[in-house]
Amino acid sequence: MSEDQKIVSVEREVAADAATLFELIADPSRQPEWDGNDNLNDADTGQRVTAVGDVFVMHNTGGKTRENHVVEFVEGRRIAWKPSPVGEPQPGHLWRWEVEPTGEGTALLRHTYDWTGLTDEARFDRARAFDADALRGSLDRLAALAEGRARQ
Repeated sequence: MSEDQKIVSVEREVAADAATLFELIADPSRQPEWDGNDNLNDADTGQRVTAVGDVFVMHNTGGKTRENHVVEFVEGRRIAWKPSPVGEPQPGHLWRWEVEPTGEGTALLRHTYDWTGLTDEARFDRARAFDADALRGSLDRLAALAEGRARQ
């Protein structure tokens, strides 16, 4: 990825319905199951996202806790959040998931990482690490989980 590429997006067709995919994304307690970066340890249950302005808390594998501020939300279709250390301002990067039904039991799943708003240069190297391959890891794990759940 070039140094100037600050929006990275990957997508794929998934053999699961949009509702199944969206539920896995909107429930933070499920996110460690499909995190392709193996960065998430756990999240308390009962934090299912329902609106812009919601904040959910995740604990990562490094022992840090992050608040995730929901900035985009369309039930069943789109969710995006900006993480931050607890009680601190949001550094300016955004994670977005979009789900589009494409047929009966299938959906297009899109995952985007956008760090155009990141101003802390100390965070740039870490942000650059989230390239298409890194995002694809989460996309593929989420698809496999949803497809397995869809077959039950």
